[in-house]
Amino acid sequence: MQSIANIKSISYLKSHAAQISDDLEMNGNPFFITQNGEASMVIESVKQYQEKEALLAALKIIALGEKDRLQGKGISVADSRAQLLVARQSRK
Repeated sequence: MQSIANIKSISYLKSHAAQISDDLEMNGNPFFITQNGEASMVIESVKQYQEKEALLAALKIIALGEKDRLQGKGISVADSRAQLLVARQSRK
């Protein structure tokens, strides 16, 4: 887990938005914005956001697969390999 080093107030965000954008692009560390002394929002780079979304999507797929496996859905590894072999041979 990364440390929370970039804690800034909302007034700092208002007056230094371009600088925050440049810093995000250079090092990628998110900014934690406070309002009235309380955590209010997190600002992260688009790249970091997209990577996080891709990871969440992959985790959801894994969770769905595990749910199906526990319900007895799906096929064994041996059956899967046999199906792949048949599919490869039919393409030849």
